[in-house]
Amino acid sequence: MIRLRGGNDEAVADTTSPNGEPEVTQVLAGDTARVTVTGELTEGARRPLMRVLTLLLLENQALARVLLDVRGVSFMNSAGMAVLVQAQRMAAPRGIELALLDPPEGVRRPLQLSGLWRRFPVLDSTADGGVAPAADDPAS
Repeated sequence: MIRLRGGNDEAVADTTSPNGEPEVTQVLAGDTARVTVTGELTEGARRPLMRVLTLLLLENQALARVLLDVRGVSFMNSAGMAVLVQAQRMAAPRGIELALLDPPEGVRRPLQLSGLWRRFPVLDSTADGGVAPAADDPAS
């Protein structure tokens, strides 16, 4: 189910599935979208995450940054890593930065072990309202 709500400069979409897919929500404010993933980041996350990201890219020409809030991710496997790479590849041609917000150990460690860690900017939501580079971010 996709539900859209909009205001002057803010829109919210919710994607939920009763068949075990993770919950993916997004909030758009100006040129930044915050996409939140809750649940397991596996192959089941591909459809809801790509649906939300595709809608963002099609409907928001001024989009400059996507903050992927993964604090609620309880598990990630190689298929989940592939979903993250696919999301980044979708955003890159338009010059849109896709950054991970507060990745938990279950997301951070697989990315580090696979060598994908350096592909993603990592942001800390506790500093500067969710836009500051994390202390251990290799890009900072």
